Amino acid sequence: MDRRLVLNAQLAIAQDHRLEVTEHVDADSGESVVLAVVDLDTGIRYRRAEEPSGETSRWLGRVLDCTVTIGGHGPHTVIAVAVEGPGGAGAKVALRGADAAAEAAKAEADRWGGADRIPEPPAEREW
Repeated sequence: MDRRLVLNAQLAIAQDHRLEVTEHVDADSGESVVLAVVDLDTGIRYRRAEEPSGETSRWLGRVLDCTVTIGGHGPHTVIAVAVEGPGGAGAKVALRGADAAAEAAKAEADRWGGADRIPEPPAEREW
């Protein structure tokens, strides 16, 4: 599974370099926030100035593409990463989304299946 990281910083990481990404899942929005990126081939660490709070997850990947944009609304970097192994925070977000989808499907099935209506009494049979 490929992931796309959009960061408000200039990170020039060469294609095919291995990365270790540390993420934190925001409890309110459910979105993952990148806390640190480590280029395992060069040993360079990029991290946020603030300290992480709460549960973090780490995952490994290989850089497919890296685009650094300068100027405009400020510098930012877009990195396409091929995830190696479990996807870390992305898996947690996907499970949360799958649970919400399952609940919505159950509610829709109940609505269309008539589970919310009182059943009619059976008609009397004459022999």
